[in-house]
Amino acid sequence: MTHTAPVLVVTNMDDPTTDLVIEELHGRGVPVVRFDSGDFPATLSFAATITSEGVEGTLTTPTRTADLSRVRSLYYRRPSGFTFPHLDDQTARFAVTQARYGLGGVLVSLPGCLYVNHPHRIGDAEFKPAGLDAAVRAGFRIPPTLITSDPDAARSFIKAHGPVIYKPLSTPLYRNDEGVSCTVEVLEAAAEEIDDTVAGTAHLFQTRVEKSADVRVTVMGGQVFAVRIDSGLLDWRTDYSELTYTVAQPPPGITEAIHAYLAHFGLVFGAFDFAVDREGRWWFLECNSSGQWAWLEPETGLPMTAAMADLLERKTT
Repeated sequence: MTHTAPVLVVTNMDDPTTDLVIEELHGRGVPVVRFDSGDFPATLSFAATITSEGVEGTLTTPTRTADLSRVRSLYYRRPSGFTFPHLDDQTARFAVTQARYGLGGVLVSLPGCLYVNHPHRIGDAEFKPAGLDAAVRAGFRIPPTLITSDPDAARSFIKAHGPVIYKPLSTPLYRNDEGVSCTVEVLEAAAEEIDDTVAGTAHLFQTRVEKSADVRVTVMGGQVFAVRIDSGLLDWRTDYSELTYTVAQPPPGITEAIHAYLAHFGLVFGAFDFAVDREGRWWFLECNSSGQWAWLEPETGLPMTAAMADLLERKTT
């Protein structure tokens, strides 16, 4: 594959992690075509035909044109959704579905393309119950877990498996009263706090691991980077100023289980979170198939940007 074959990068415009990777690829002479799904159709267009050789055609941004039959890899990060604000609601809904299944359908069907990760595989892996089931099958240790909309089941689980934490099953954009986006915090849940509002939707309850530290393991193809995070916080994402970082070595069996998990979902990238208990055992919490990692590189010196560029350049898979 020559350097005339581009890397497509699909993400929103405010994505510092992607900026680092693109800069690395540019330094290597690898062409990059970056766009956001929200750019369509205002500043993004495409024309694709389906042939006996697969998808052919072009995708055009204000500064680049990509040959869809010769895409080296596609880095699917965090694109915004399709929007058609100039249309009435009903027409906009129609236009969004046509864009999703048209442009989206072309982008997931590129011949010979390495996906990091494939959008459909990301979608599969985003379901936490499926991820926890796959984790058990891969050989990870997971805390006792209940997914329910039944208040009585929640109370019984907390009494039997306490202390128990609540965590969201997904993380949609959440804004506080000032309109600032924020993280939905993982919190401890008590049986007496459970009321009938639990019946209003699905909830995930999980036994709290009495932990000594957290670990974030980032996998880029065959390269595995493990970082121990010390904080004393229940949810380390709530205060990055309290965190300290140390390069870690996964205990026996963890790396094999990581690759088995990724293979189950057809992923080549994953950001795994583990809780380390006071006996040093690693407990699987989740894997984010579009997770953040760039802030760990300057804290540890791990060559993560280069590893991602290697993967997208297809130096290694």
